[in-house]
Amino acid sequence: MMIVRLAFQSLLNRWVTALLTVLAIAVSVMLLLGVEKVRTGARESFADTISGTDLIVGARSGSLNLLLYSVFRIGNATNNVTWKSYQDIAKMPEVAWIVPLSLGDSHHGFRVLGTNQDYFTHYKFRHGQTMTFASGGPFKDLFDAVIGSDVAEQLGYKVGDKIIVAHGVGSISFYKHEDKPFRVSGILAKTGTPIDRTVHVSLEAIEAIHIDWRNGVPNPDQSVSADEVRKMDLTPRAITAAMVGLKSKLSTFRVQRRINDYPEEPLSAIMPGVALQELWGLIGTAETALSVVSAMVVATALLGMVTMILTTLNERRREMAILRSVGATPATVLGLLAAEGGLLTLAGVVFGTVGLYAGLYLARPFIDHTYGLSLPIDPPRAEEWLKLGAIVIAGFLAGLLPAVRAYRLSLADGMMVRI
Repeated sequence: MMIVRLAFQSLLNRWVTALLTVLAIAVSVMLLLGVEKVRTGARESFADTISGTDLIVGARSGSLNLLLYSVFRIGNATNNVTWKSYQDIAKMPEVAWIVPLSLGDSHHGFRVLGTNQDYFTHYKFRHGQTMTFASGGPFKDLFDAVIGSDVAEQLGYKVGDKIIVAHGVGSISFYKHEDKPFRVSGILAKTGTPIDRTVHVSLEAIEAIHIDWRNGVPNPDQSVSADEVRKMDLTPRAITAAMVGLKSKLSTFRVQRRINDYPEEPLSAIMPGVALQELWGLIGTAETALSVVSAMVVATALLGMVTMILTTLNERRREMAILRSVGATPATVLGLLAAEGGLLTLAGVVFGTVGLYAGLYLARPFIDHTYGLSLPIDPPRAEEWLKLGAIVIAGFLAGLLPAVRAYRLSLADGMMVRI
């Protein structure tokens, strides 16, 4: 206890350098724990990109491919699902609801999704949250469009603006549906999911803009105006995929097997939660990289502490010699410098942890609103306590390096007056 008190008084006499060292360690601890919070929040947000949906149905393909194009709007389907198959699945007694998805067009690089009103009710994310509108509302007219927050922000759209949908998924398209423009009826609030980068229209609108197209190009012999198309039968012939909600979770595997064995056409039914975990396993190596970088920052801060103690060691040789002359043992000198390292590290860990949670409390609403990333404000988990404890122990051990050097200084060398 005496050594700790002596070390504390010694640090007070050098409070400027001690404060800077504590600040460096605190920042590194904030980074270490902050990376862990961001990693955890990113994983949970990624896993909650879609929730409450039991199955996603599409043409026969791999689970990741089906997940990517139906949820993340990345890539294209290997084939479409016929409208008859969609209706057959909807009639299954286990199915509580089903939402169709139709992809294929784009608007300035943003994917256009054809669906129905049920999409805004049943698509849930982040622990069951539903979509809300920042302005406007769902599409009501045939040529209404609901856009995500990123689409509105990057393209400067507001409710009532006209937009032209292009054929294909490229950012530049040579074929546009200029004869059938859409009107922005609603802008969705930020979700932090692919919804933010999607233009939503009705299934009937997808059929309407392609009614006079053949094989992906306009048919010059058949031109249908926007007014004429409203009077036509716009029942879809096919869709890209469908989201399915079941009445009971217990029937998930049974329904999945029935869809996978559907005799009319080759279909695939995947559980989105399982596919999301599989996808995260492929891209989760970034977690390791972030952890390594934050650990290197902590090591750099501890190295700076050792440098600080070693730098001041020559100035303190007389102090050490006086301690030895009044009866302090070499072990006391050794313990003094080691205790200084431990106290500096402990103070850095405490201030860094407090600073992180204060920053999270203040910045969380902004991060959630701007980036759609929910950062958990919960007590450090067991593994985080172990990391903090390891940092304190590492700081104590790092303090032993200059302590060993001070231990080897002789009393005569310390009392010698150099000219």
